[in-house]
Amino acid sequence: MSLEGKVAIVTGSGRGLGLAYAQELARQGASVVINDVDDATADAAVKTITDAGGSAVAVVARVGPTETAEQLVQTAVDTFGRLDILVTNAGVLRDTVLWKMSDDDFDTVIDVHLRGTFTCVRAAATYMRANEIAGRIICIGSPTGQRGNFGQTNYAAAKAGIVGMVRTWALELKKAGITTNAVIPVAATAMTATVPYFAAAVEAEEKGEAMPAFFRHDLGFGTSDDVAGLIAFLASDAAAGVSGQAIGIGGDRLQLWSHPEAVATAYREGGWTYDALVEGFGDAVGDLQTVGEKFPPLPEDLQR
Repeated sequence: MSLEGKVAIVTGSGRGLGLAYAQELARQGASVVINDVDDATADAAVKTITDAGGSAVAVVARVGPTETAEQLVQTAVDTFGRLDILVTNAGVLRDTVLWKMSDDDFDTVIDVHLRGTFTCVRAAATYMRANEIAGRIICIGSPTGQRGNFGQTNYAAAKAGIVGMVRTWALELKKAGITTNAVIPVAATAMTATVPYFAAAVEAEEKGEAMPAFFRHDLGFGTSDDVAGLIAFLASDAAAGVSGQAIGIGGDRLQLWSHPEAVATAYREGGWTYDALVEGFGDAVGDLQTVGEKFPPLPEDLQR
């Protein structure tokens, strides 16, 4: 097993994608610290791993505060003797359009996703550097953070911020041999289960059937288990040379997202005045960038 002797923390791992990540890390030999806000959910997640012959322990606490981050690291060290891997998956949603979004809607999502990623990575990286461990830090992003999505101001801000932090941490932690990467998953979740577009895929998963090829191939949309292999790979020695990347995965598709780069460059002697921009902006920059996800039409046999 490629992660034999390694110890991992996975935040938000009581169910869904986080649980799939924790289970795959355990299958590859890692001991795992499960994290959730509900005791019963956390205990059930631990049982799935220990029943399969793995090692796991739970920390029931809300991610965001520094105290939680320090508790997670301390539990890993006290229980299993060390910490090698951190996966920051914990998150919440408070979806609504900009003009209806409250301060609490915004702050709650930013606190769990963005601050929670920061505090957990800071605690883990501090321990890894102090103990000369060439660790692996894997932060979970989202297509919303890459391209935006209607009704998700808070979530988009947090997920875009996570990728920005990952690129920065890759620079700061390189000398210590610690890699940091962002994973951009596309998978069936409780949220997608309510979207009519994905109804046929959800039906197939609920029946234990393979998702139609349109979803898996054309959309890169699959199950939580389809994402988990990438988490284990990035946690392993095989990915020692991969850092500072945003990597998308879902269904049958693997993607490497670009870093933001200028797509058009134009020069004008004397600079770009208001009048010059009115006259020449379109010719200077060409086609504008699209925003949001664009889904192709559903094939007729998959329409519900």
